[in-house]
Amino acid sequence: MFTNIRFLTLLSLTVVGLGLSACETMEGAGRDIQSAGESLEQEAAE
Repeated sequence: MFTNIRFLTLLSLTVVGLGLSACETMEGAGRDIQSAGESLEQEAAE
């Protein structure tokens, strides 16, 4: 029984950890895309 609880706890922590790292990665990608869009807007305005 304790093995199942340990497994589920480890699995839950892994899923949460991966979820948090994915959010951070997507946030960084969003900033990069926004920066590229702003650069294009500036070039188009010139």
